[in-house]
Amino acid sequence: MTPKFEYWKDRYRMEEYVDILDDKGQKTGKVVTKKEAHKSGLFHPTVHIWFFTRDGRILLQQRGENKETFPLLWDVSVAGHISAGEEVLDAALREIEEEIGLELNADQLIPLGQFKSVQEHREDLVDKEFHNSFLCQLEVPFSALRKQDSEVMALKLIPLTTFAEEVWGLARPEVYVPHEASYFKAVIQGIQARLQDVSGEGLRLV
Repeated sequence: MTPKFEYWKDRYRMEEYVDILDDKGQKTGKVVTKKEAHKSGLFHPTVHIWFFTRDGRILLQQRGENKETFPLLWDVSVAGHISAGEEVLDAALREIEEEIGLELNADQLIPLGQFKSVQEHREDLVDKEFHNSFLCQLEVPFSALRKQDSEVMALKLIPLTTFAEEVWGLARPEVYVPHEASYFKAVIQGIQARLQDVSGEGLRLV
């Protein structure tokens, strides 16, 4: 953990606080604990970072078995909540370092957009989030990644074409966290565009 991120770790060591957003994704000025945001179904911000390789693979994370929501399902490479008052890019870099052990710079992140998500798990757990999403090319070997054991069960790289078939094409939706089809489409097409920029050809998924 770099000194830059120690502040957020120490500030919210006992209880994690998040900024509350309206249904358009704008800050309301209200701050509550993450637990209260989930209990009351209040919108709050998160970061999602989707890593891809130059040869057309995507990095996926298997959620820990003790996660309260979607344990052991496969999901975005790196994700996490943005602490109250924390900048989006700082949160993204912090989560990358915590979950897969990479220290990156903000200019390595490619903004994808902000995506609204509502997951109703049970009456006292309604997770309403705005995912501030980024793409990032993985420039180190897979073996160099260090997963956060308390949060991440496993990591894997799979071809982007396989990922598209399994989530967007609904070949194996039961093994993935159920994001909106439009979100998966944005991620897949975003990575496809970046690969095309690099190779001049890209992958024909759509």
